[in-house]
Amino acid sequence: MLATMSTYELIDEASDLGQAVLQSQPFLTYVMMKRELESDGEAQERIRRFNAMKEHYEEVQRFGKYHPDYDKVSADIRKIKREVDLSPSVIAFKKAENELESLLNEISGIIAKAVSDTIKVPTGNPFFDSMSCSGGCGSGGGCGCK
Repeated sequence: MLATMSTYELIDEASDLGQAVLQSQPFLTYVMMKRELESDGEAQERIRRFNAMKEHYEEVQRFGKYHPDYDKVSADIRKIKREVDLSPSVIAFKKAENELESLLNEISGIIAKAVSDTIKVPTGNPFFDSMSCSGGCGSGGGCGCK
């Protein structure tokens, strides 16, 4: 007779896994970098300017290159975006965010593989995501499902 976990036991295990993630170094670093970003006045001002410009950019994009401000607004938004992206606290936050995402992707992959080798889990990497068979076995693709 096969032993199976009850739904409640499975939920408890998932809760324990969640708690382990919350105590992991990638998560703790993420929280710390998020707080630093939120308290960085210069970075917040750049983000505020970018968001304001983004609204103007979206308005201009409705008309595309025919809008009289298209070239200027397109150049300005790229410049402000670059300023945001080069802020040290933004760089540190994005790095921490990517490390946490990698941990979560790895956990998802391990869980999916434990259930079945054919379960697809997004990796966050478009190259690897596109290598999996899309459309399932009935699509006529060469996914090799048996």
